[in-house]
Formats: sequence, C-alpha cells, structure tokens
Amino acid sequence: MDNPSRSERSRNAALDAAITIVTRDGPGRLTLDAIARESGLSKGGVMHQFRTKEAVLRALLEQQMAHFEEFSTRYLEKARATTDQPELAAQIATLREAISTPRAGAFALLAAMNENPELMAMPRDVDIKKIALMKAEARDPDLALLRWAAARGLLLSSLFGLSSLTDAERDRLFERLLDDSKWTAIEQGATAAAKPSKASATRAASPRPAGARAAKPASARKRG
Repeated sequence: MDNPSRSERSRNAALDAAITIVTRDGPGRLTLDAIARESGLSKGGVMHQFRTKEAVLRALLEQQMAHFEEFSTRYLEKARATTDQPELAAQIATLREAISTPRAGAFALLAAMNENPELMAMPRDVDIKKIALMKAEARDPDLALLRWAAARGLLLSSLFGLSSLTDAERDRLFERLLDDSKWTAIEQGATAAAKPSKASATRAASPRPAGARAAKPASARKRG
C-alpha cells in the first residue's frame, strides 16, 4: 500500500473511532488518546492526521456536510424535472434524509457545537447560500422559508428526542412539505393580497381635474 493510501486509511480509521467514542461515551470523552485506543493506531499516528481535538471535530463536521451535500446535489438534479422550486425540494429532502441517517453524524455535529461554537459558522454559511437560492426561485419566498423551517424543526425535534410523532406521521408531514400542490392556494392568496384592487388602481391612475378640490371628510362637512 502506498503512503497516500495508508494515510487516508489511518485518517478514516481515526474519524470512525471518533464517531464511535462520541456516540457511545459522549463528546466529553473524545480525546486523541481515546481515538488511538479505539482505532488501534498509535497516538503519533493519530497526531500525524490531527494535531488537536478541534481538528478532529472540524473533520467530522466537514465529513457530514460533504455527505449531505452529495445527497442534496443528486436530489436537485431529479427535482428540476418535477418542480419549479428544486432548491427547496432538495433541502427538505436532505433534512428528511438526515433523520434516517444513523445518529453518529448528528452526535458529531453536536460535539462540534459543544466544543467550539465557532465551528458552526461552517454550516451557517452553507445555510445562507441555500436560503438565497430558495428565495430566488420561489413565487412566495416567505412560504418557501416556512416549509424549509418546518422540515428543519422535524429534524431537530427528532434529533433531541423531543418528537412525539410516529415515523409514519413524520413521513406524511415531509411528503406534504415536498408537495407543491398543497401550497398553491396559499401562494396565490399571497400574490393576490400583494396586488392593489382594480378599483383602487383605477382611482390611483385617474388624474384629478384641474381646479378640482379634494373632498372634505364627513366631519369637516358637518362643521361647515
């Protein structure tokens, strides 16, 4: 085995060990020594890949983000053929996928947040870009964000063990969030509300005759 392949194998072994430790023992027990024991690598071998615990957590976070970005990209290609809001569909589907993925990745994210909140700037920056894309394609940007936020809420409540929904109920909710036809009436209502009425538009467009006085309020006419 050549050196690059050996290095990649050691790196993956260290990350797998880190996920196991975080899942089994909690993020507080994640140390370079613990990773070495769990992976069977020497501590020097671990430190050759990761100099600090923070570097391990960053790598775990990047690994999980890359996994879900790959899923999102694949889904996006399919969604373009079925919806005019493919970015929204891809993000909702990715959040749904995150629930069905083993919780080791979620624990890794929580560990990163607990150890160094600054690491969470990475997924926040990705969110900012995704939100901009969802708003740009949406007929009703606020409604698109509500659908996305609802999907994220389903994920977080499941992740923290706060959800009282069955798997079947949660699946039905995700299906509804993904179904554009369930939201058409709301979008049309928002569009109609944003437009001025025909009568108002006519009055606004009609010029006032030269020399005409504005009508006095009823209270002013009575006083006169």
